Amino acid sequence: MRTGKVERNTLETKISVEVDLDGAGERTLQTGIPFLEHMLDQVARHGLIDLDIRADGDLEIDAHHTVEDIGITLGQAMLQAVGDKKGIRRYGHAYVPLDEALSSVVVDFSGRPGLSYDVTFDRPKVGDFDVDLFHEFFQGFVNHALVTLHIDNLKGDNAHHQIETVFKAFGRALRMALEPDPRMADVMPSTKGTL
Repeated sequence: MRTGKVERNTLETKISVEVDLDGAGERTLQTGIPFLEHMLDQVARHGLIDLDIRADGDLEIDAHHTVEDIGITLGQAMLQAVGDKKGIRRYGHAYVPLDEALSSVVVDFSGRPGLSYDVTFDRPKVGDFDVDLFHEFFQGFVNHALVTLHIDNLKGDNAHHQIETVFKAFGRALRMALEPDPRMADVMPSTKGTL
């Protein structure tokens, strides 16, 4: 079973995340941040990853700690679920459009955290959600999943469309990278012999 379960409790947040990499896109999302839940729903559906994410954060201050800590905890659960990485494709990529917006996401389960994030918004918020927090989410994820992640919004002028293409592409890239490769069963996808 390629599953992971992590709880992270700090003075700012209490987060629990469960993932099943071989799921059907089922999800339970209780974060107190509806727009983030809408985006995490895209990851589950397009990645065919079952997600159970529950968060209780200091939203009376703002959403920063909660969004970042969900990214961290999701990364930890993903790292746990992927295990030793034998037999996976390792690399995944996706282009996803939504009306005028187009984004590209490329992921490598390399064991080396790195984020290249090129997304520019014309407005600072979607509803009351601060779009800068998406960078914090992905940075937390990358640092704890130990992946290299390139996110590029190539076109778009509607912030909702832009970020939705990013999350859909993220889910699809994860799905590709984490799929078992029947030609590489029980083989480490690295010339180093370890990831």
